[in-house]
Amino acid sequence: MESVNKTLYIPLYGKAYVSKQGILLKDAKAEEIWAKAGFPLKGKSRSKYLAYYMAMRAAVFDAWADHQMKACPRAAVLHLGCGLDGRILRTAGDNMWYDVDFPSVIAERRKYFREDGRYTMVAGDVAQEEWLTAIPQGEAIVLMEGISMYLAPDDLHTLFTRLNAHFTSIRLLMDCYTTFAAKASKHRNPVGEVGVTTVYGLDDPALPTQGTGITYAAEHEMTPKGYMDELTGMEKQVFQKLYAGKMAQKLYRLYEYKKG
Repeated sequence: MESVNKTLYIPLYGKAYVSKQGILLKDAKAEEIWAKAGFPLKGKSRSKYLAYYMAMRAAVFDAWADHQMKACPRAAVLHLGCGLDGRILRTAGDNMWYDVDFPSVIAERRKYFREDGRYTMVAGDVAQEEWLTAIPQGEAIVLMEGISMYLAPDDLHTLFTRLNAHFTSIRLLMDCYTTFAAKASKHRNPVGEVGVTTVYGLDDPALPTQGTGITYAAEHEMTPKGYMDELTGMEKQVFQKLYAGKMAQKLYRLYEYKKG
């Protein structure tokens, strides 16, 4: 598997870890997959604090997806860069759902997930156009968790342009690195431990939308207090400094976009 694809094991491990602990996120599928196919992570990639962060981020995306599916029951859900994530099993809507990732990732994913009348796996590079032909036009709820940092600015802008052209209505949630984080990643980013050497940051949330028809809507918290309160004692204090303090604000952001 290519180095970018190997990064999927970092959030998978995080969700499996917290699920076993009985905090933040219940994800039996992550536990199952990790037990069978866990990638040999090392160093910062196996940090329990990073695991807590991965789980909180996933929980925020889950809650947002649930809200959007309730508000837009006819919208198709697109989980771009889905990896081995089982979000469709953690959320409550009945919307048509499309998990999209590289062919090698989807091939691995098919070992653990089964398509049905509601759920489809789509093999493709989101930086290319072909994968969109597998998804009907209309309303869309788009989840971009842990993927924007691997898309060059021109590719991210092109993706927004193609989404706008394909869908009549869009609600999109995307986390990203800042440009400071992208530069610092050469020294401190866990994805470097699985071979990723190039990531990208975004400081102006409106930049990918320029001329696309999609607009920036709001910024969301990545680590809400309610989730952090599930941690206790020294672990909570350390986590707050690493992932919820002023430094975290310089590194990670979570943006919502819309059309229609």
